[in-house]
Amino acid sequence: MNYLLTEQHKKIRFMEFTTQLLYPHDQALLAIMIFVIMLGMGASLVPDDFRAVIRKPRGVFIGFLSQFGLMPLIAFSLATVLNFPPAFAIALILIGSLPGGTTSNMFTYFARGSVALSISMTTASTIMALFMMPILLKVYTGGFTAQISASMQATGTEADFVIPTMNIISSLILVLVPVAMGMFLRQKSPDWAKTAEDTAGFVGILVILYLLLTAFIRHGHLFLQTPIGVYVGAIGLGLAGFFFGYWFSRLLGVYPLFQRAISLETGIQNGPVSFAIILLSFSEPVQSQMIWLAILYSTFIVITSSVITLRYRKNGKKDWDIYKNTAIHNRLFGAEYVTHYPKGFLPKRLLSDPSQGTQPSQKRY
Repeated sequence: MNYLLTEQHKKIRFMEFTTQLLYPHDQALLAIMIFVIMLGMGASLVPDDFRAVIRKPRGVFIGFLSQFGLMPLIAFSLATVLNFPPAFAIALILIGSLPGGTTSNMFTYFARGSVALSISMTTASTIMALFMMPILLKVYTGGFTAQISASMQATGTEADFVIPTMNIISSLILVLVPVAMGMFLRQKSPDWAKTAEDTAGFVGILVILYLLLTAFIRHGHLFLQTPIGVYVGAIGLGLAGFFFGYWFSRLLGVYPLFQRAISLETGIQNGPVSFAIILLSFSEPVQSQMIWLAILYSTFIVITSSVITLRYRKNGKKDWDIYKNTAIHNRLFGAEYVTHYPKGFLPKRLLSDPSQGTQPSQKRY
C-alpha cells in the first residue's frame, strides 16, 4: 500500500506543466465569468435575506459548522490519505474552505429544499469566508507549505513558501464588489436583476466546458497523466460534503427540506472564487497545478450535484408536500392548528423523524 501511494505521489509531482495551463485570454474569460456569476449572486439577494439570518440563525449556524468545520477537515483528510503533493493538497484544502456558491441555490430549488435557507447560508458563508479562510488555511496547510519550502531550498532557492493570506483576503473582497453591484441592480431594476441571476449559472457552466475543452486540446496528456487519486479527491470532496452535511443536520433535528439545503450547500463550494484566489494569489509552477484541481472539482461537482439532486427530489416529494400543506394550514387557521391525515398516510420515516418540528401541527408522534 505504501509503495502504491509513493508511486502515485511521484506521478503527481512530475505531471508535466511545461506551459501555463491558462493563457492570458483564458484568464480574462475567467475574470468575466467570475464577475457575471458574482453579479448574478448579488442580484438574487435582497436585504431581507440578511435579516432572515438574524431572525432564524439556527439553520445558518448548522450550515456554518458544516461549511467551515466539516469541509476543510474532509479536504485535509482526503489530501493526507491520498498522499497528495503539496500544491494539490493546498488546492483541495482551499476549495474545501470556500463559501457556498449560487449554484447550490439552484440545485436546492430542484431538490425540494429550502431555497431561503440556502440563500441565507450562501450570504453568511461568503461574508464569513473573509475571516475563516485565512484561519483554516493556516491550520490545515502548514505541513504542505513546509514541503514546498523544502523543495525550493533543495533547488537553491532561499525563500520560504508561504500562503499569501493578504492576497487571498483581497481576492475575496474583490469578488464581493460585483455582489454589491448585483444587489444594487436588484433594488433599482428587478427585471435586469432577474436576467443577471438567470444568466450567471449558465455562463459558469459554459466557461467550465470551454476550459475543459481547451485543456484537452492543449494538454490532453494531463487527463491520462492525472492519477486516479486526484480524481478521487476532486470527486470525493463534494460527495463527502453532501453526505456529512445531510446526516449532521439530520442528527441536529432540522426539517427534511432544510437537511437537503444544508447538504447541497455544504458539498457545492464556490468554484469561481477558487479560480480568482489562485490566479490572484499564487504563481507558477504551483498555480497551474492548483488550477487543474479546481477545474476537475468544478466539472465533477456539476455531475454529482445533479445525481444527488434527482435523488433528493424523488425522496423528498412526500415530506415537501406535507410541509407545504402544514404551512398553508398554519397560515390560514393559526400556528396551533393540527393537521389530521388518514391513518397510514404518513410514512414511518416521517412519523419517527425528529426533524418534523415542534409546533403541534408538525408533531407526528
